[in-house]
Amino acid sequence: MLPTMNQETKKFELPALSYDYAALEPVIDAQTMAIHHGKHHQAYVDKLNAALEGQPGLTGKTLEELLTNPTGAPEAVSMAIHNNGGGHFNHTLFWEMMVPGGSKEPVGELSAALAETFGSFDEFKKTFTQAATTQFGSGWAWLAFQGGKLMVYSTANQDNTLRQGGKPVLTLDVWEHAYYLKYQNRRPEYIEAWWNVVNWDKANEFYLAAK
Repeated sequence: MLPTMNQETKKFELPALSYDYAALEPVIDAQTMAIHHGKHHQAYVDKLNAALEGQPGLTGKTLEELLTNPTGAPEAVSMAIHNNGGGHFNHTLFWEMMVPGGSKEPVGELSAALAETFGSFDEFKKTFTQAATTQFGSGWAWLAFQGGKLMVYSTANQDNTLRQGGKPVLTLDVWEHAYYLKYQNRRPEYIEAWWNVVNWDKANEFYLAAK
């Protein structure tokens, strides 16, 4: 599910989760989920809507349009859209990429594509884990369909695949607020645990849509 706008208010809204805050335990604890979704993500939505106020030329545009096309807005407004719109876009995808219990390996056409591109699922997992682990400071790791093939890379802060010309297939949030309460500075431990809640059915849907 990509970020949607309330057509009556013309404002972006925090998406509801398909699972409760405790559902991803022990991988991600309920307190982290409550703060991450209800506070951090909500703040991105609120600040994005605030940035769009008084910008009639931007009203009604999708978030993807706002993030990929020049807005013509003042620099401060464009930067606010980039940062907070990116935060809204990335987090909306991130919640979708997880499911209680998770499946242990890719499914459908994505499974075959990963094996073809990286040699095996294990090799893909190593590549993705490396990207997530070595992202300096806050950011995201991505599996994207770009230039007709699957690619893995990381982005800083709230950047994402759209500015790279890629369509997201899988993403992992490696900002400290995503894991610090449970894992403190042990990002590799968080990443390893995260593989147990990946929603491979959803990743396959995103891959098929990206193609």
